[in-house]
Amino acid sequence: MGQTIGVLATRQVAVGVVEDNALTGPIRVYPEGADNPDALRTMTGDAIAELIGQQVLIAARERQIDSVGVGFPGVIRCGIVEESPNLQQIKGFAFATALSGVLGRGGLTASVLILNDADAIAAGVAATRGHLEKLIRIWYLGDGVGFGRYPQAEGIWEGGHMVVSLDPREKYCGCGGRGHLEGIMGHRAMRLRFLDLEPEEIFENAQRGDARCVEFVKLWHAALAAGTASSIHLAGPGKFFVSGFNARHLDVNLLNQYVSEMVKMSPLQGYVFEIVPASTEIAVIGAAVNALRAHQ
Repeated sequence: MGQTIGVLATRQVAVGVVEDNALTGPIRVYPEGADNPDALRTMTGDAIAELIGQQVLIAARERQIDSVGVGFPGVIRCGIVEESPNLQQIKGFAFATALSGVLGRGGLTASVLILNDADAIAAGVAATRGHLEKLIRIWYLGDGVGFGRYPQAEGIWEGGHMVVSLDPREKYCGCGGRGHLEGIMGHRAMRLRFLDLEPEEIFENAQRGDARCVEFVKLWHAALAAGTASSIHLAGPGKFFVSGFNARHLDVNLLNQYVSEMVKMSPLQGYVFEIVPASTEIAVIGAAVNALRAHQ
């Protein structure tokens, strides 16, 4: 069996070769350094596919590569980016076809899977912890809110856009929808809500007893509890991982308290939360693992 290449393409492009659920060498990152961390925002779909393809071809030299998996933000079905709020210029782009074309012109024949980046993280957690036989769900708390699931299943799975509030004033989600989880928990949404404070300052002020910030922190946790409770009521209990740079603000005890108020049926109460550090390596491994599963 050949090796698989995993790619994470969010702000930058990270590429790694994976075998037996582990990286075989260092990850290549483009662009290198922090001079232009949002390079993809200014590129067309074809340019992004060309960039990823060239990086994959470099990684694939003198290797037998059977499949390539790319974790990418947005709603992705059948290799087409149907929606990507973070990279709006590629809405409707046939990503898998374009990337396959670049690889083919470079002499690499391999199956290509484009998947949501949060799903790649979930698969990476499953692979690196030896849980490939289990249902893995992960909340990614970053600029927006991602919901990842392993194993992959048909559907949209945009959990960050679950409706968790009926308050018409809750309109901070980047997609424009009202009452969304991301509109409360997303980094961008918190900045819009508190124009005088950075998100980090909101949580710091709450610890000092600032009433406005204390109430928001309660809402922030209750919103995640509502999203989690909805997932539990649809797919059953289990372990939920929480990652991303805003996961550091999470009070697991408070989150458990809110979920316990929302999930009352006894067969559904076997849930647990674990915070895991955000990791490019985990996402790259997960993209490769899902690509290999799709290829087999």
